[in-house]
Amino acid sequence: MPLRFLTAGESHGPGLTIIVEGMPAGVPISEDELAVDMRRRQGGYGRGGRQLIEEDRAIISAGTANGVTTGAPIAMTVENKDYKNWIGKPIPMVTIPRPGHADLAGSLKFQQENMWLIAERSSARETAARVAAGGVAKALLAELGVHIGGHVLAIGGVHATVPDWPWSELFAAAEASPVRCADEEATQKMIARIDQAKAERESVGGIVEVVAWGVVPGLGSDVHWDRKLDGRLAAAVMSIHAIKAVEIGDGFVSSGKSGTQVQDFIRWGDGRPIRMSNHAGGTEGGITNGEPVVVHAGMKPIATTVTPQPSVDMQTGEETVMQYVRSDVCAVPAAAVVVEAMVALVLADAYLEKFGGDNITETCSNVKHFLTAINWTAQA
Repeated sequence: MPLRFLTAGESHGPGLTIIVEGMPAGVPISEDELAVDMRRRQGGYGRGGRQLIEEDRAIISAGTANGVTTGAPIAMTVENKDYKNWIGKPIPMVTIPRPGHADLAGSLKFQQENMWLIAERSSARETAARVAAGGVAKALLAELGVHIGGHVLAIGGVHATVPDWPWSELFAAAEASPVRCADEEATQKMIARIDQAKAERESVGGIVEVVAWGVVPGLGSDVHWDRKLDGRLAAAVMSIHAIKAVEIGDGFVSSGKSGTQVQDFIRWGDGRPIRMSNHAGGTEGGITNGEPVVVHAGMKPIATTVTPQPSVDMQTGEETVMQYVRSDVCAVPAAAVVVEAMVALVLADAYLEKFGGDNITETCSNVKHFLTAINWTAQA
């Protein structure tokens, strides 16, 4: 059974609901562990007032017993603490679409006159549910020896220099930064850039990198277009709010170089083939090749700005400006956590697709058998 998840809920409704289906039995999961990434998503310099109201925690209501998955669908809820401020109030009538949001396109699709109904579901508040689902996927991957981390490469045109450190050290350093960046000098410049945008009544976007290491070769497929792992990763990450560009490995940079500059040459070492680089980002032909899976995501500036943006009133046809709603100046550090979640969900699904198993011990045994069959040893 494939691993899949569904989310439901609105930005100002009672809360978010998450269902994760396809998880094998025997995987340890706790609300406290899920809460770690939930808090990480709410942090980061440049976040808005909503994060001061909410204290996200995913409450598990089904699919586990004594802190371990049972093999049944996992159900979780995340409370919207702001909901109490909306109880008894009439639904606002919104007829002026905000540029950059789903307001206009969604209202045309569903033939809704009130764009509030579109904005409520299309809000990035939904990413809290994705992070909860991603936490479940990360728990599965941890049992399989896979680790995932994310950090910020750029904010508002300020680019970081990435230290050549082991992944675990790099991501630990990034977590200590207010903007989730391991480069201390760039961190200060990014903070200043966010402050500048706030003073200018603007918003800024940026680029995040997510890496999964410990991934076995052979996930995905080169046979059909919809089974290629890099395509699945790109689709999952692109589905995140405000993400407008995705690349695997050195994607865009590689396009401007010659062939021999971007290939990952192969040598023999430790009894198996080893890559001398990882420009491909861990996939070739739609299949993992045993190197770390590297995904970059480009986030556009938050569409809502304090500065009024031209729009029209769909009820009267008059030209006007959009109505300002509280928002972030920069959510790039938080986006790294959401990208981690989506990458984890895709990889967890790919593992179960290839190795199956109704219990995690069976899945682990199948992975071990496969690695023995191809004479593959972990790379230091």
